[in-house]
Amino acid sequence: MGEVRRSSLRRLLAAALAVAVIGAAAAMASQRGKDKSDQVVLTVNAGAPAQVIPSGFVGLSTEYWAIPQFAGEDPSAVDPVFAQLLRNLAPGQQPVLRIGGDSTDWSWWPVPHERKPPGIRYTLSPRWVQIAKALIKATNARLILGINLEADSRRLAGTEARELVNGIGRDSIRALEIGNEPELYGSFGWYRTADGHEVPGRSRSYDLPAFERDFSSFAGSMPSVPLAGPSSGAPTWLAELGGFLGDERRLGVATVHDYPLKHCTATTPVTIPQLLSNASSEGMASALAPEVSAAHGHHLPLRIDEMGSVSCGGERGVSDTYASALWAVDTLFALARAGVNGVNIHTPPRSINQMFTFSRVKGVWQAAVHPIYYGMLMFAQATPPGSELLRIAGGSAPGLSTWATRGRDGKTRVVAINKNTGQSRLVAVRAPAHATAATIELLRAPSIGAKAGITLGGRSFGAETRTGALALTPAANTVKPAHGTYTFELPAGSAALLTF
Repeated sequence: MGEVRRSSLRRLLAAALAVAVIGAAAAMASQRGKDKSDQVVLTVNAGAPAQVIPSGFVGLSTEYWAIPQFAGEDPSAVDPVFAQLLRNLAPGQQPVLRIGGDSTDWSWWPVPHERKPPGIRYTLSPRWVQIAKALIKATNARLILGINLEADSRRLAGTEARELVNGIGRDSIRALEIGNEPELYGSFGWYRTADGHEVPGRSRSYDLPAFERDFSSFAGSMPSVPLAGPSSGAPTWLAELGGFLGDERRLGVATVHDYPLKHCTATTPVTIPQLLSNASSEGMASALAPEVSAAHGHHLPLRIDEMGSVSCGGERGVSDTYASALWAVDTLFALARAGVNGVNIHTPPRSINQMFTFSRVKGVWQAAVHPIYYGMLMFAQATPPGSELLRIAGGSAPGLSTWATRGRDGKTRVVAINKNTGQSRLVAVRAPAHATAATIELLRAPSIGAKAGITLGGRSFGAETRTGALALTPAANTVKPAHGTYTFELPAGSAALLTF
């Protein structure tokens, strides 16, 4: 069969599938319409004061050593799949890519006449800088770059910072972040001796005042670009965030880390129901209110530049499942409403938390896209540049989250997330006067614990993608207003994006 005929057949099959989906949804809505006692009716308050979701709100966080794995080792042929996947999260905006994590304090730029410190595991180079520059050119991204603090050498940190800034260019750097989670320096080994003894980067007495002294000292060796910090996730340290921000005049962004679920020992298992609970989304966002207030009180943005569903690399069967997609879209909206100015979700390669896996076959890049990315993509589609987060009122139901935005294009977008895995919901959104048909996209999977088969608007990246774009373009699902409302069925364990 010729390529044109195969393409035509795919379009026909996609259209038939879309019609079937619409028909099934309509039949279900009609059946449920006989008993609307559990129907949820929503009203979008488009006239109320709204907050603008900052540009580049959603970005990625990864390790220094991951960049050549994601972007490739040839600066003249950067991986186009990774570039597209990064652009997808900030359409029409500058994505923010944070590079650091554990490798912040495990990396260095070789310093003349100075021996490599024992905790160094990765060496930066002009080649690495060329790859980063090529990636920036392909994505228009801005970088938050971690600078080694744990080595306790101003000379090492200053050399690293200058080489990165001079090589990449000041305009492409959002901030330099001095250190990574310094609250752990005295508790965990920075390196091991030959006999296996762990040696921490600081003494066990290392505390916030000691870090503040280090930060101020190292700031003096940094180039003239904004700084970021404290790069901490410790509640006791973040309780004093206001004092730190007030003392550090060169800060351009306050950065914190957050994971709603902790899995750092075998005795702390986590579950999908815990991930889908409100405590892991709206609860986490509400708990950040003091940090948001402290940052904004010092006229600084607050960015969670390292976040994930489960800490310490993730929990198999939880953070690598479709449940993480529903968690991601709900949590990103909750954080935006709480006043957080941006989020970078951490994706270290070869971890349970990884967002995608890259390979190169016969010179062609391809990626397996993991479930959480679908939730991030739905959020990006619901929040085009300049979108305002609107108030939404109406009935509530256990496990149901609802959000609304208004874009510069004048369109209203409503996101409904049904985290109840055993019951569908009938959702009615009050339509504006003279309303026309709305479009609807569903985020779905075979099961809440699925690791494959996820679709967004009937499309997916498949087992592997060579483009970084959703495959197929089925006919748009539409919902016509009836009796002043758009009514649709929201299956158990799914999310919907309604645009009108």
